[in-house]
Parts: sequence; C-alpha cells; structure tokens
Amino acid sequence: MDEGPAPVPETEPAGEPGGEDAAAANDGRFTVRLANFEGPFDLLLQLISKHKLDVTEVALSKVTDEFMAHIRAMGPDWDLDQTTEFLVVAATLLDLKAARLLPAAEVEDEEDLALLEARDLLFARLLQYRAYKQIAAIFAERLEAEALHHPRTVGLEPQHAELLPEVVLSIGPERFAQLAVKAMQPKPKPQVYVDHIHAPLVSVREQAEHVVAMLRERGEASFLELTFDAPDTLTVVARFLALLELYREKAVALDQEEALGTLQVRWTGGDEAPEQPLVTDEFDQVPAAGKDGKGRKDG
Repeated sequence: MDEGPAPVPETEPAGEPGGEDAAAANDGRFTVRLANFEGPFDLLLQLISKHKLDVTEVALSKVTDEFMAHIRAMGPDWDLDQTTEFLVVAATLLDLKAARLLPAAEVEDEEDLALLEARDLLFARLLQYRAYKQIAAIFAERLEAEALHHPRTVGLEPQHAELLPEVVLSIGPERFAQLAVKAMQPKPKPQVYVDHIHAPLVSVREQAEHVVAMLRERGEASFLELTFDAPDTLTVVARFLALLELYREKAVALDQEEALGTLQVRWTGGDEAPEQPLVTDEFDQVPAAGKDGKGRKDG
C-alpha cells in the first residue's frame, strides 16, 4: 500500500515551465504521469476497470498531487465538472484499492467477506460510471445535431387555409344572454363537511336500557348476541360499558369459562322495572331543576 497523500507542492503560475509536470494536454484534460502509466485520467480508469492495470500498483497519492497541481496551474479558470469527476473516480479507486489489498484466498471472517463483496460493488460502480459518461456523450452529440434543425415559422399556404371550415354559431342572442348571466352569477361558497371527522356520541345509558330489555326477555344471552344489531364499534363499546355498570349494580351475572372465550350474561335484577335507569353516563343532560342532585341516582 502506498503512503498517505504527500503535501501538495506549490506550483508556478500557469504558462511557466514549472507547471508542465502536472499540466494537462493542450485541450485542458488532466494527464497522469506515473512510473507504470502515462496518459489521460480517463484511460487509467478504463485500464483498471478492464483488469489491464492493477489498482494496487497505482500511487493514488501521486495522482492526487498531480491533479492539485493541474488545478492550481489553471488558475481561476479551473473546470468544476472536471474537478467533480476526478473526486468521484478518485474516491472509488481509493475504496477499490483498499478492498483489493485483502488476500484472495478462502475467507472465513465475515468482515473480510464483506470487504470482498464491497470490492465487486466498486467494480460495478466504475462500470456504471463509464456507462453514464458514454450515454451523456451520446446525448450531447444528439443535442448538437438537433440544434441545427429549425421549426417552420410561416403560415399555411392559401390552398390549405381554405380547407378550414367556417365557424357556424348554432345559438342565438337569447342563448348568449343566458350563458352570460350564468357565467356572471357568483359561485357558491365551498362547503367542508366534518361529519366524517367527529363520530356521533353513543349514550351508555340508552345502550344499557337496550341490554336490560333483551336480558329481561331472554333471561340469558351471550355478549355476541347482545351486540349483534350494533351498527358500529362505538355502540359495541357502549354496550360493554353498560354491562360493566350493570354488573357493579348486581343486575347481571357474567360467566366466561375460558380466557377469550364466549362471555355469557345472565339477568339477576328481577322483572320489575326500576323507577330510574341503573346506568348513567357523562353524556346525560341534567335538567336545570336537577342541579341540586335530585335528577341523578343516589350513590
């Protein structure tokens, strides 16, 4: 493994002889000069991706130093796209080189195996990068070719313009007046319905009266039978709360042989109707005369 990146040497201004070692060709492309390779940076990437050059033999720190010198030699006119491209490829090559330094024998450690898999992914990333770059070049060529095409800006020839049918109005002035009145009428204000947001309240007392009536008629019933005609979930919950209140008042007996089994409800409150409901809930509206406590069940 090569040593870490060396300090970037200060280069002379562009155009002087001192900048030729790290400068690019006349077209401004970055050229790499190593002991085992000399040429454009794109060619270095192609050779590594085709396994014609081992990435472990490439001194990436020297490549980075040369690129920094190349950027400094260009001065304020350095290319942002070229710099971004170099950073992406250099970072990929650095990860790839770190993965390639692992032994190629049988791997028993899961961490080493993960690094080897990452190496294959890096190769795939390089190939994908090349594909994107080639497609971008194709798009650029087509855009340049299409830029030479200009759309037609003249009108239709007289013989073609005469083929257009004349506009025929099938409505009279009265119909036009009706349409004008309809168009000038103010539109109704939009209405937002909130019925689906706030569910209606269900009275526990009313559901208790319903349950008491069913139990007095049948004597005994399951909870499923008591909620068979419930229109929604809130009604089922209200009837269950009513059963708990009736059980606390010792008006019903509950029996369940096993956990999560069928709940049997038996009426034990007698056949005589009580003067007041056995169950009240927080939704009951207390009349004004009952504020002294006479309107509710004692206790």
